[in-house]
Amino acid sequence: MNKEHPNIEVLKRLDLTNLVASTEVIAEDFVWHYFNPELPDLEGDYFGLSGLMDFFKKLSDLTTGTFKINPLSITPMGDEIVVVHVKDTMLLKGNQMEVDAVVVWSIFDGLIKEAWDIPAVRTATVIKS
Repeated sequence: MNKEHPNIEVLKRLDLTNLVASTEVIAEDFVWHYFNPELPDLEGDYFGLSGLMDFFKKLSDLTTGTFKINPLSITPMGDEIVVVHVKDTMLLKGNQMEVDAVVVWSIFDGLIKEAWDIPAVRTATVIKS
């Protein structure tokens, strides 16, 4: 029987819909890096739990509350890195969209220290407009 990687267990305790409930897995000096030249008002670095909450609040406002994360795969890389492939869905600028993205998580001593959110902006799909 294979035991799940401990860093995957940490990520499973992260609730992006209720970040306050996830304080025990987010490091105080956590940094969220968001790369998306198509959304320059959202692109940048967000610091700590409050920064992460601010990012998702801005994203929710931008997508009128329609943003959803659909995880497709999760792969640990060694003892620190976990790569998650997701397909995000949202209503953006009047268009229903799907966007593939990867999030690279750095987890150390049971705490999420840093994350890089990288959407595939060139292949985003408009489902309907």
